[in-house]
Amino acid sequence: MSKQSIIEVFKSVFSAFIGVQNEENRKKAFENGSLSTYIIAGLIFTALFVITIVILVSSII
Repeated sequence: MSKQSIIEVFKSVFSAFIGVQNEENRKKAFENGSLSTYIIAGLIFTALFVITIVILVSSII
């Protein structure tokens, strides 16, 4: 079991975030990843998504 790099964690979270993560990658993430790392990455992606939506809506209005 090798620990995943931060790039692999972000790729995995981004794939799951947009809904295209495959079963093999999901299993790899659960076997090799740290829960806290995935929670932090998920929170970062969620914050970036919300900020992007706020900026887009503000620029349209």
